[in-house]
Amino acid sequence: MTINALLPLILFALISTITPGGATTLATASGAHFGFRRSIPVMAGCAIGLGSVACAAAAGLGGLLMVLPALQTAMKALGSLYLIWLAIRIGLSGPPHLSGDMAKPTSFIAGVWMLWYNPKAWTMTVVAAASFAALASSPATLAVLLGVTICLVAAFSLAVWCVLGQMLGRLLKTAWQWRVLNASLACLLVISIIPMWRG
Repeated sequence: MTINALLPLILFALISTITPGGATTLATASGAHFGFRRSIPVMAGCAIGLGSVACAAAAGLGGLLMVLPALQTAMKALGSLYLIWLAIRIGLSGPPHLSGDMAKPTSFIAGVWMLWYNPKAWTMTVVAAASFAALASSPATLAVLLGVTICLVAAFSLAVWCVLGQMLGRLLKTAWQWRVLNASLACLLVISIIPMWRG
């Protein structure tokens, strides 16, 4: 398979993963508070989480989720509560290393979980599976292709946001500047819940 054949999938994955949302906000906050290196576990968790959702969607689990509205609603509710909890942690934290609530970065497992309960991630990957099915000769091949491509592109997108967060963190000098940043990121995380409940 040539890179030209993959370019539409790569572009789709880039647009889907680099636009602001819960994972990008979390990567930004982690970069600001902990720097790039200590944020790698949560970024890897989010990227691998989205890649594994793409694999499952291509293998057929995504279609099952789309026809079970009760399961979707339960996932939305759990996901919303989790994002609100993360937003509260971020919003109440102070400058790096001074707050017990944000004393350590979000974990790899939390990053994976954040993507698996998110119906928006499932919808995006189901659309990708339907749109790019012609790139693969079988559902298993499609699952691997989508999973690897989306995982790698998501890792890049999250790294960009994390670096931006780290750069922003270096500019902040006072406690009130950190409070403004933390409150802003917390609000963005809560706002990222809204698209989950549309449609």
